[in-house]
Amino acid sequence: MAESINRYFQFLQSSSGARPSGKLWYPAADVYQTPEGWLVKVELAGVSAEDIEIEVEGKNLNIAGTRKDNFCQKGISYHQMEITYSRFEKNLEFPDVIDNAKLEHNYENGLLLIYLRKK
Repeated sequence: MAESINRYFQFLQSSSGARPSGKLWYPAADVYQTPEGWLVKVELAGVSAEDIEIEVEGKNLNIAGTRKDNFCQKGISYHQMEITYSRFEKNLEFPDVIDNAKLEHNYENGLLLIYLRKK
């Protein structure tokens, strides 16, 4: 109950486009090794493509951004709120250096697909 009340006050006090409903969240990811390199799928339902940051450094792939609640407006109250609207991060470590890989990405249907292809 206290967590629900805290979430409500965070919602009311938010003045930016993002209305946080919780702390930093960590989206689910699948990682596949392919003959061409690696494929990473990250579940980011409700996140705008322009709010996603991708960085490769050494053996690490870092994905970050923000999921914003663009549906809430003044005068609306909620009955139930379970989706987290806040900053997210996903940090994946690979067995070998990947910063020399060719990075391609595609975002569709709430899934971010990142291809790390061998050069």
